[in-house]
Amino acid sequence: MNGLKDKVILVTGGGRDIGRACAERLAEEGAQVVVTYFGSAAGAQASIAAIAAAGGKAVAVKADMTKAADAQAAVDKALSDFGRLDGLVHVTGGIVARKTLADMDQAFFQEVIDLNLTSLFNATKAATAAMGGHGAIVTLASQAGRDGGGPGALAYATSKGAVMTYTRALAKELGPKIRVNSVCPGMISTTFHDTFTKPEVRERVAAATPLKREGSSQEVASLVAFLVSDDAAFITGACYDVNGGTLFS
Repeated sequence: MNGLKDKVILVTGGGRDIGRACAERLAEEGAQVVVTYFGSAAGAQASIAAIAAAGGKAVAVKADMTKAADAQAAVDKALSDFGRLDGLVHVTGGIVARKTLADMDQAFFQEVIDLNLTSLFNATKAATAAMGGHGAIVTLASQAGRDGGGPGALAYATSKGAVMTYTRALAKELGPKIRVNSVCPGMISTTFHDTFTKPEVRERVAAATPLKREGSSQEVASLVAFLVSDDAAFITGACYDVNGGTLFS
């Protein structure tokens, strides 16, 4: 892959799992990376250290991406340390907890929407203003946004479906200068599923998948790196599945 060398990429939620894998893969491909974290400082610093040890350039900044000021501060960090911003990979997000409609209140629903959608608005608002009419954005949606997710995923699935719609609409708005695409992971081996998905459910999903296993964060990162690179110059407004064939869209 030749389309990332010396590009400056902001990776939100880059302290663990898919975000960390994205940061390290982008650096491996020659990008200079700014990683945001909120609750995973140790992971972010470990990622920065790994990138530096491999000869890459990366910095970390603590940011609550649900707050516009923090999103702007992350973009400002890219500009102050590297002089420009060429791309955004927005990984920040999560499920918070599994709750049915009967179990949740409006505050919980809004918390999930803020984590997955408001954070994306803040990140893209700040990043696009700094990108100077060029570059690429990759958002992280989810298979749940396509199929409604598993038990207790109502708020999460709703927010991730909105991420895909936001991605398509933004691609229309920012073209032809800035490309915008989304990646929709299925069952990936992450702390997300370690925390929120029962082992027997994971085993059942893996067994029903044509590839008969869970995916890895690195496999998601490979697609993300391609989409944010110049090698994907004629791709925008697309939502790509990484689910081992669990769901064909």
